Amino acid sequence: MTLPAGVTFAPLVPELLVSDLAASLRFWCDLAGFAVAYTRPEEGFAYLDRGGAQVMLEDIRVPGRHWITGPLDKPFGRGVNFEIGVEDATALAAHLKQAGWPIYLPLEDKTYRAGDRDHVVRQFAVQDPDGYLLRFSQAAKST
Repeated sequence: MTLPAGVTFAPLVPELLVSDLAASLRFWCDLAGFAVAYTRPEEGFAYLDRGGAQVMLEDIRVPGRHWITGPLDKPFGRGVNFEIGVEDATALAAHLKQAGWPIYLPLEDKTYRAGDRDHVVRQFAVQDPDGYLLRFSQAAKST
């Protein structure tokens, strides 16, 4: 299988079960800046890409094989957040806020230590329509 020109498969791609694929695509594509790389509409499936950050969405309402290991209650994805690197976290946060999307963690500059270096990122977090927590992060500087 090949992806559109310029898109390659990431080594790790989460597949998220969603309750309404159309609603999820409106959020992920229209608001969060992802693009549909390909779909399988008959399976309620879409593969999304945003600058190499990739996610698969699968509509649980479409009959088929779903890997559900326990009760699927909202918010989905409890205990995990997905960090997604972006070039301009400030602009994306403003876009989501202007669209009326609730911000879970307001835009902040945060320092994280990695080894013997500090890395400053500008980040914010939102939940998608099913409650998956997405943390959009822009590298600011390293010291």
